[in-house]
Amino acid sequence: MNVTRRDYYEVLGVSRDADDQVIKTAYRKLALQHHPDRNPGSREAEEKFKEAAEAYSVLSDSQKRAAYDRYGHQGVAGAAGGGFDATGFPDLGDILSDVFGFGDVFGGSRQRRNRAQRGDDLRYDLEISFEDSMRGITADIQAPRMEECARCHGKGAEPEDGLVTCAMCRGRGEVIYQQSFLSVRRTCSQCGGRGQIVRRPCKECHGEAYIRKERKLKVNIPAGVDTGTQLRLSQEGQPGVNGGPFGDLYVAIRVKEHPVFARNEFDLHCRVPINISQAALGDSIELETIDGPQTVKIPEGSQPGARIRLRGLGVPRVQGSGRGDLFVHLDVHIPSKLTREQRRLFEQLRDQLPMENKPHEKGIFDKVKDYFL
Repeated sequence: MNVTRRDYYEVLGVSRDADDQVIKTAYRKLALQHHPDRNPGSREAEEKFKEAAEAYSVLSDSQKRAAYDRYGHQGVAGAAGGGFDATGFPDLGDILSDVFGFGDVFGGSRQRRNRAQRGDDLRYDLEISFEDSMRGITADIQAPRMEECARCHGKGAEPEDGLVTCAMCRGRGEVIYQQSFLSVRRTCSQCGGRGQIVRRPCKECHGEAYIRKERKLKVNIPAGVDTGTQLRLSQEGQPGVNGGPFGDLYVAIRVKEHPVFARNEFDLHCRVPINISQAALGDSIELETIDGPQTVKIPEGSQPGARIRLRGLGVPRVQGSGRGDLFVHLDVHIPSKLTREQRRLFEQLRDQLPMENKPHEKGIFDKVKDYFL
């Protein structure tokens, strides 16, 4: 019986000038809709799925598509039609594997399952002093990570006779299941895709293939780092899988608090106690800073809480040039106890200074009372 075959563009629902991405997207949509696993027992869904796979196998290949556009189905009779064989189109397996999440379909590549994978990243917490964060240092750290066992070279088995061929997959690392009209390849559950099983575990790593080791590394810490700064050491993390690259090591910095100076972004702040006479008359004091002793001039008539700015004595900028500033906050101390002489002098000073609260002036409560009366 002759069966009329539909146009491949009509099957996928795309125009004849559709690009490769449009064709691929249309096929993925149909594959998801009509896959036999999602329509168990439906002959119609199976036929539509097969029809879409056939159309995609032709239109996704530039040479086959050109032949089809010129000669129709006859131009691709060797690649499709009644003799269509899905195993000839491995790209279909890649698409369906991405869509459905099961093992390779249509004879997908074993290399895809055993592809190299990057190793995990590691974190190392490092505490440094406030002074070191200001100047920058080179620190030595002991960073642990897993490394390939030197005895078994990462196989987990004794070098001579520790491995045997997997009986389930016969060394292929995969098993083939017939699913409807599809040949589905799945990673062997017995050996995990290795094709071999450990018979005698390695005496050094006890079958783990890797051994935990600590390595001494040098970390260059630039001036200006703060708590929360992370420094990346490339490829100093865990080893990759199947020959993949190492991960990275991130050194997380924590800066100890300083007893005198507090940091706010790139500025430093400190409090300096002075007495009343220094605040009233002004003075020059010596302040020990991160950069050594500095002379701080206290202006005459300084008020409690006033601050003095010392430019360029703050935190170095990690990315960029220059430094922040140092702000000195004046803390005027009022004595709680006075000697007899000190009291006499303060009484004389009181009589000489103008009264801030004159007794003949009405207070705020008196003014409010007058307003309502």
